Amino acid sequence: MRHARPEDLDRVEALLAELRTIDGLKERSRGTFYVRSRAFLHFHEHEGDILCDVRLDPAASDFDRRTVTSAAAQRALVDDVRAALS
Repeated sequence: MRHARPEDLDRVEALLAELRTIDGLKERSRGTFYVRSRAFLHFHEHEGDILCDVRLDPAASDFDRRTVTSAAAQRALVDDVRAALS
């Protein structure tokens, strides 16, 4: 597994665009989002799938990993991020 490269992030550009509209998220570099000064969400690629490490629980020390290759998985991630930050 490796961190997502620009061409991997191109595959989820619509997801990135949606994440950029969420209040409280700050994209420090393409595909790497923070809440205040804490890392919140970033992407990996593994065997053709795009994976997202996200910290929906602000008290958690570890990230949860999700596959976000499909449109349904991307929608679920956006919904969960919105709920976590509301």
